[in-house]
Amino acid sequence: MKTYRTIQGDTWDLIALKMYPKIGGEKLIDILLEYNPEYMNFVILPANIILNVPDVLEPVVLNLPAWKR
Repeated sequence: MKTYRTIQGDTWDLIALKMYPKIGGEKLIDILLEYNPEYMNFVILPANIILNVPDVLEPVVLNLPAWKR
């Protein structure tokens, strides 16, 4: 598990995009909220909050089209 220190103006979608850029980014907001329930009422986070960022495995897709392999 990693941590992330917020900067003024951070939002959940931006943090997810920063922490999970290759595996869905902002689609993983739910995971961040699950591991940081004490801050779930914030839409825009203040600076210097330490958030827990769990490791998420990159999904394996077996049937990729030829141009994506």
